[in-house]
Amino acid sequence: MRPDRDIDALRERLKMLEADGHPVDSARFDLGHEAADRHLGGLAVHALHEVHAATTPDATATLGFALGLARRAAPDKALVWGVQAMAGLETGHIHGPGLRELGLDPDRVVLVRVKETKDLLAAGEEALACGAVGAVLLTAWGEAKAMSLTASRRLSLAAAQGRATAVLVRLAAPPQPSAAESRWRVKAAPSRALEAEAPGHPTFEVELLRHRLGAQPKSWIMEWNRERGVFQNGGQERLELPAVSGGVVSVPADRSIAAGGGAVRRFG
Repeated sequence: MRPDRDIDALRERLKMLEADGHPVDSARFDLGHEAADRHLGGLAVHALHEVHAATTPDATATLGFALGLARRAAPDKALVWGVQAMAGLETGHIHGPGLRELGLDPDRVVLVRVKETKDLLAAGEEALACGAVGAVLLTAWGEAKAMSLTASRRLSLAAAQGRATAVLVRLAAPPQPSAAESRWRVKAAPSRALEAEAPGHPTFEVELLRHRLGAQPKSWIMEWNRERGVFQNGGQERLELPAVSGGVVSVPADRSIAAGGGAVRRFG
């Protein structure tokens, strides 16, 4: 192909991205997982990423993966976490010590509870566009007319406007058309014990379903290392295991985010 045709093709691609609600933005973040990062080439920081739970019992693990995404995208900034009421009832209350177990500072988390999907989306847009936060995590439950392609485009535009990362977690809902840059499906996976039989890292079976910039669907087993704040490979032998659903060991968490002490929720 001639150079001038290459330039014309690039211009057309850029126009398509802009028309679809995705302003051109070079800021990227990686996961810390070597194989996944090599496959993806990074994820857009100021964009929307969508995460689905493979099954309802995988909801807690899915939230753990989504929190890891948010931390990788904006490690030193505040996180706004919007939770739809039904999702909170199904997954349990957010627990401050559990956030610390994932390497997150509860003092940097702003929790917003809403009843309806439309209110969740409105809160997400406002938080993303304000320019004061690093990431916004939205936990939605079930199918809803409000969760439309237009709604996802509005979230994407708000993320670009506010220079923030949007992570939309869909629980008990199948994938549907979306303007998200990436879409993931998450299952809980068994973790490996650490030295002295200490509980292992939170472990996830993660499948990339869609990537707007062309990365093909692919799956990995990922561990979350809270000390380093990265996703890491659980070991080559783990990649050869069949898909495992369930395996979540959770200690009931019935305290607010501000509570200290007590039980810690673990993923994987």
